[in-house]
Amino acid sequence: MTTHTNREWHLLSRPVGWPKPEDFALVETPVPTPGEGQILVRNTYLSVDPYMRGRMSAAKSYVAPFELGEAMEGGAVGEVIESRAEGIAVGDHVLHSLGWREYAVVDAQHTVRVDPEAAPLSAYLGVLGMTGLTAYAGLLRTASFKEGDIVFVSGAAGAVGSQVGQIAKLKGASRVIGSAGSDEKVRLLVEEYGFDAAFNYKNGPVSKQLREAAPDGIDVYFDNVGGDHLEAAIGSLRRDGRIAVCGMISVYNDTEPAPGPRNLARLIQTRGRIEGFLVNDHRDLQPQFVREVGPWVASGRLKYRETVVDGIENTVEAFLGLLRGDNTGKMVVKP
Repeated sequence: MTTHTNREWHLLSRPVGWPKPEDFALVETPVPTPGEGQILVRNTYLSVDPYMRGRMSAAKSYVAPFELGEAMEGGAVGEVIESRAEGIAVGDHVLHSLGWREYAVVDAQHTVRVDPEAAPLSAYLGVLGMTGLTAYAGLLRTASFKEGDIVFVSGAAGAVGSQVGQIAKLKGASRVIGSAGSDEKVRLLVEEYGFDAAFNYKNGPVSKQLREAAPDGIDVYFDNVGGDHLEAAIGSLRRDGRIAVCGMISVYNDTEPAPGPRNLARLIQTRGRIEGFLVNDHRDLQPQFVREVGPWVASGRLKYRETVVDGIENTVEAFLGLLRGDNTGKMVVKP
């Protein structure tokens, strides 16, 4: 395999504000050779995710920044084409974290075998993967969802948000409201995903649209956006309401600190709470998540969409499209 060429994306400079194509380079390298206990994987699908924007900065965070001049990383699923690891054979399919490239040498102990017969391979990066577990853990554990709750989800047509809303409905929410960035996505939320109401946040103030969609207020807000959405949710929060902060994509490319919600004092009146979370802190829920969500997906009770971008050369554009909100559901790249 060492005579073959691998293409991988490197970060050349740390973006200031919105990332630009010139911050990245697609580099050709020899296909690496696996050592003892390692496997060589031909990546079938690559994941691009909002958290990757944080890794492009040198600022200290919960995960190490990407190194300049080196291959970036991210979720990927692919086929094993060479193995020097016991228990993993050529032809097996695995989930791993060395994306942004066509071929990857991975320590076998850091991979998870997946079954392409049980679900499409791309699903293991989304509805049955990290984004699915994020939705499940954030709603059920961090937000302490209970039957009868009124739930509001921002970024609701995205990979995480769409699953949050559907899980809430399947678990007995009395009402689920979503926000999205286009009228087409709003229709998708109501007509396909079963949301009770949805609105296009570009059509008017979020606080006003949320009050119209949830006149009795909300018990749970699952935050993927931050900014005016978070302020609106605090304004509509009912007694003992809970807010789970998953992401704040509206401020990821800001060059100055974004102002905080102006109505935090309302948490005193409502006895509400806001809690941030990371999916890696809830890996213990993975078996329960698979047992419960897997059958929902297989039976069609939980629906999902994917936006698939073809070509390793288009990975950066797929990532920028994700930040713009171009995707419906999980954004993946097929190298």
